[in-house]
Amino acid sequence: MKKIKITYWQDNDFWLGYINDYPEYITQGLTLDELIENLKDISNDIQSGLIQGKRMEMELVFA
Repeated sequence: MKKIKITYWQDNDFWLGYINDYPEYITQGLTLDELIENLKDISNDIQSGLIQGKRMEMELVFA
């Protein structure tokens, strides 16, 4: 089972949110459940390489 952390909030009639590791990909839904499904779709697209320009992170060690 894969786990991801998300940030979400309600703004009037919509639920908005993003995956914490990819805050540039904000999505929305009319319900919290719809938002969660949209976030799962984004996560799958990122992992399968369908989204171009994915930001990556690495740790540099200096002597």
